[in-house]
Amino acid sequence: MNIPIVYEDDWLLVVDKPSGLLVIPTPKKESRTLTSILNTHMKEKHESLRLHPCHRLDRETSGLVIYAKGKSIQKKMMDAFRFQRVKKTYIAFAQGVLLQDKGRIRRAIERMPSVTSYQVVERRKNFTIVRVWPLTGRTNQIRIHFKSIGHPLVGESRFAFRRDYELKFKRVCLHAAVLEFIHPVTGKEIKISAELSRDLKDFLKRPPA
Repeated sequence: MNIPIVYEDDWLLVVDKPSGLLVIPTPKKESRTLTSILNTHMKEKHESLRLHPCHRLDRETSGLVIYAKGKSIQKKMMDAFRFQRVKKTYIAFAQGVLLQDKGRIRRAIERMPSVTSYQVVERRKNFTIVRVWPLTGRTNQIRIHFKSIGHPLVGESRFAFRRDYELKFKRVCLHAAVLEFIHPVTGKEIKISAELSRDLKDFLKRPPA
């Protein structure tokens, strides 16, 4: 198994998901998902427990995913996500140059209030590196919100037309970089981070278009 494990204790396992993997199957019932790979690995180690995902990242997004070693721990962590007690920090590359150093996007998604906060890390010739905090947990929230302000993420193909932008990439440039939460059993403050995936690092090394 080549899925990096970045944190583990008796109750939780946190991995750095590569882009291209679903966390769980869609209605198409894909057999190879992050969850199936991890549980196959546990079987090969002769571990009796099963790992249960506490939240999801979409297929294209890389970065941190928390798994619970048991259903009761999974429920506690899912409640923490539901009640916004987990602070999530993403790194994203947005098309064009964002003029404001920081901002907050408030735009409903499927009629539900949705808020995303961001801060510019660096401006390049035709894209901007931003640190992003989704303050609500709507599906595809970051991707939808940046499209709504005219700066879709680099590589976006679902919520924007690739042909409209000169800058191209094979997948959406979004990485779940940091998770902060109170441990559901020990009560300790936990902060876990994962550096940018290799493909995003390589993208940053590309000469300007």
